[in-house]
Amino acid sequence: MIRLSRSNWEQFTPFLAYRPELRKLVYTTNAIESLNSRFRRATRCRSHFPNEQAALKELHLVTKNPLKNRSNITGKVVGWKQALNTLAMHYGDRLDVQH
Repeated sequence: MIRLSRSNWEQFTPFLAYRPELRKLVYTTNAIESLNSRFRRATRCRSHFPNEQAALKELHLVTKNPLKNRSNITGKVVGWKQALNTLAMHYGDRLDVQH
């Protein structure tokens, strides 16, 4: 573990420059795990798709339909607005933020 951290220290240290809200969002995978779970559930219900296009359509529909009592597909992401602002400051040229 020590060898691994030393060999990757230069890749890790820029992460420490981010504000705490962004760091928490980056290392928290709950939203990603929730979405992956919904993808698995949607594809498990159907044992066969006629083609790849049909499977992709099903996954697209999952992302467009939030769960009951949730405003977005993965639930509430605490501090998202502040994290998005920080990302815009660092990577504004790469973000396509639509309001």
